[in-house]
Amino acid sequence: MHGPVQLFTVIALVSLPTVMYGGYALSGVLRRGDLTEKQRGFFRAGHAHAGVLLVLTLTALQLVEHGGLGDTARWIVCFLLLFGVLAQSGGFFLAMLRTRVGMSVTTGGAVLLGAAMLLTAYGIAFP
Repeated sequence: MHGPVQLFTVIALVSLPTVMYGGYALSGVLRRGDLTEKQRGFFRAGHAHAGVLLVLTLTALQLVEHGGLGDTARWIVCFLLLFGVLAQSGGFFLAMLRTRVGMSVTTGGAVLLGAAMLLTAYGIAFP
């Protein structure tokens, strides 16, 4: 493993403990009752999406490593994954404050992740 795949694998692995801490923080917030029901839902959704999407990212990075994409395309996929995960999960946290903006960010993240998956699939299908 080398180049962008190695770098972004390290970024994803280092990010996982922050999601784990988020679970701990979520349990504290829920115990205190500081948030409305709607805010709790967005907090849970953001946290859950972050964890699942980081695992998806680690899987996708392995596919990118063994697929037929060139170096530039690998960098593009890696950045799409990074910004897609941040936007998809982070949008839910933003929605706790401003629903329309947060949900737009979440939708943008989904688009970025979809593009990353399609580009990864292309690299696997046409090595």
